[in-house]
Amino acid sequence: MNKIILMGRLVRDPEVRYTSTGKVVCQFTLAVDRPFTNQDGQREADFIPVIIWGKQAEVCGNSLTKGQRALIEGRLQIRSYDAKDGSKRWVTEVIANSFEFIERKGDYSHAGGAQMPDAAGNNSNMDSFGSQVPFDEEVPF
Repeated sequence: MNKIILMGRLVRDPEVRYTSTGKVVCQFTLAVDRPFTNQDGQREADFIPVIIWGKQAEVCGNSLTKGQRALIEGRLQIRSYDAKDGSKRWVTEVIANSFEFIERKGDYSHAGGAQMPDAAGNNSNMDSFGSQVPFDEEVPF
């Protein structure tokens, strides 16, 4: 089985183009944090090229922007080609089947993370899945 799920930030705005047969394709690079720090105590990231086709490619091109987080599901593809100098080159990329928005436009900052108010009204660096609902102490059961 060849399945990959990635969550990261777009390195730059997606590029949308149309093939000679009229199919739409969208390409972008996703910066995915590694789950550990290096010897200097800093986080490193992998920069993974992503390609998505069809209607979802149009949605990606119209909706995603640089710095925005996205969740990608697809497959890993490794291909090779002969360069102009005669050497063989290898390309590793993710062919996405689907994507999900992790945050809305404007909810994120390029410095990392959405600034959302916590229960006390203070800004925290935690992501939110929607508006906060006040706690109701009277439970109906």
